[in-house]
Amino acid sequence: MNFRNILLLTLLYYVIVPINVFASDDDPIYGDSTIMRYTAKEVVIESFKQNRNLDMQPIAASLVTEKELRENNIMSVKEITGMLPNFYMPEYGSKLKSPVFIRGIGSEKDAPSVGLYVDGVPYFDRSTFDFNINDVEHIEVLRGPQGTLYGRNTMGGIINVYTRSPFNYKGTNLNLSAGNYNSYQAGISHYGNIDNKFGYSGSVNYMTSGGYFKNIYNGKRPDGIDAVSTRARLSWRIKPHFTAHLVLAYEYSDQDGYPYRNYHNETGEIESINYNSPSFFRRNMSTNGLNLEYVTDNFKLASQSSFQFFDGTQGLDQDFSPRDEYYVDFYQRQQMYSQEFNIKSLKEDSRYEWQFGAFGFHQNYFQTNNVDIRKTGGFSIQNVRNPSGGFALYHQSKINKIFTDGLSLVLGARYDWEKTKSTYEVITPKGAADPRINDMSFSQFTPKASVQYTLPNNGLTYFSVTKGYKTGGFNNTADNEVKEDWSYDPEHSWSYELGAKSSFFGNLLHLDLTLFYIDWKNQQISQPKTLTNGFILRNAGKSASKGVEFSAQINPLKNLSFNASYGYTNAKYKDYKKGDIVYDNNFLIMVPQNTLSLVGNYIVDLKNCWFDNIAFNAQYTGVGKIYWNNENDVVQPYYGMFNGKITLEKKNFSIDLWAKNIGDKDYIAFYFETTTQNYVQTGKPFTCGVNMNLKF
Repeated sequence: MNFRNILLLTLLYYVIVPINVFASDDDPIYGDSTIMRYTAKEVVIESFKQNRNLDMQPIAASLVTEKELRENNIMSVKEITGMLPNFYMPEYGSKLKSPVFIRGIGSEKDAPSVGLYVDGVPYFDRSTFDFNINDVEHIEVLRGPQGTLYGRNTMGGIINVYTRSPFNYKGTNLNLSAGNYNSYQAGISHYGNIDNKFGYSGSVNYMTSGGYFKNIYNGKRPDGIDAVSTRARLSWRIKPHFTAHLVLAYEYSDQDGYPYRNYHNETGEIESINYNSPSFFRRNMSTNGLNLEYVTDNFKLASQSSFQFFDGTQGLDQDFSPRDEYYVDFYQRQQMYSQEFNIKSLKEDSRYEWQFGAFGFHQNYFQTNNVDIRKTGGFSIQNVRNPSGGFALYHQSKINKIFTDGLSLVLGARYDWEKTKSTYEVITPKGAADPRINDMSFSQFTPKASVQYTLPNNGLTYFSVTKGYKTGGFNNTADNEVKEDWSYDPEHSWSYELGAKSSFFGNLLHLDLTLFYIDWKNQQISQPKTLTNGFILRNAGKSASKGVEFSAQINPLKNLSFNASYGYTNAKYKDYKKGDIVYDNNFLIMVPQNTLSLVGNYIVDLKNCWFDNIAFNAQYTGVGKIYWNNENDVVQPYYGMFNGKITLEKKNFSIDLWAKNIGDKDYIAFYFETTTQNYVQTGKPFTCGVNMNLKF
């Protein structure tokens, strides 16, 4: 047994064994002013599905509070990469795609394997995942399959984003920021309520950046962006037991791109950005949700109605060179409707707790891909219509006090049915080919079982087994001549998880440890098309992912706190062949083997000074190593970055001085291959700036 295994077993023993006899039921000795991240008594998650302490659930979960988002200057979900164990969202070059990987499970192309919800509204397409989080109250990430409680394609986990409620916030907030590389941001928001019965809020945010890289062809920066976002929320306590919440959001972004460079696999040489045709991605996105809740002493009945619309236009110099060879105009449009009903018991001290739900959706999707083959004067226009719809029924039960106090059994089940249709048309100089029309349907039953033991003084251990599932689909732009590439099959997984959570010394120390193993079949792999440029999905035979996740929060002094998190993932192909090439035992691509975050916060109270206090934040984030291709010969070694922030506060006014990637660490943020070339996007350089925040 090697040192790593001994260490993991030792850590697991000391967290699971109930040694927290030193813990106390008393409140933290520092009272309300302590700067804790979260403890069993401090943060209670209230959402459409669960309204209990996240720490007391038998799931691997991480919470990023509003305070942490502000301290670490986080502006998008993508920026929490590395902060949470085994969570990774790589840069892509634009908002067109935002791949998400949790424990090695993710998808570089088409439907995501990780679900995203904002105030209970599901986001189905990865082109919507990268959005402004200026109004966000907190973010929770649940790792592992969550199908018995949440929507479709959640095999890797769930990201839940919650915005501020006008019942919890009042007043007006104004924030301004400026940074190097001509980066500026301004936002204003207002929250209010009438007699705590009718709440209202609204916000507007604008940001711009001049870009971080330079195109040597024209001397311009190819990755600038301008974006504006708005959000409104109305909450009405219609009756003492009946509440309605309406959330409306809109965002427009105009983004230049893409900062891709030629990469030479043999030598590791990275060329300069050098292409002649301007590239861009412009997106309109509107997301709306209506939540109705009826609450009694015994149960909660909820309805979530959602509508999301987005369209995106891309212009892309596909050869990424000074030569006029290929240029692509791409347009996509999505309309998504969903409806969910959920009823759950509320008596947490009862012997039996239950939850039932039904979910349905319909999605219209259209895309057109116009390839201008400039080197020959030809073209290829591909039009795709891909409507889909489906429904799901799910249930979860919890039986408490089995044989003894503290021992519980959780049983869950989900049934999914979906149908999708694809109409594919191609127009070339020779004319229009006959449309390719296909349809498919899928159904699946996914169970879950978990045993949980609640330790004295707010600790627990658990073991769970869950089946994960992701539907198949169509490769909308697959070559007509290669029929086997027209579609791909569903993928399945069995996830095994052993975890423990506990607080010690009156909540001065909180520990969380999880071990997991995932058996994965028919994994959907992104590969280059056979005859033309572009990518499609194919299925691998078997894969496996195993690892460990650890987090700790320490609050040794009133104004001092430390947070640490670490994730290790070993994800490999077990049965995967491409023609005569065998990839068995090769590592999965775009999966960091390690994620590490170390954060320290310290507040100094000032006397006889214009400012009330000064806060210091220091963060180290490490990611890697990452294999970028299935041959495993292109690797980003482990790398770490230092970030920092200093905040001066005076009542409702604060000034922040921040810096990211201190030391200007070089690393590869994204890699992809075509039939003739390899390309990379390098990570963002050192950035710094100042924020001003005012509440009145």
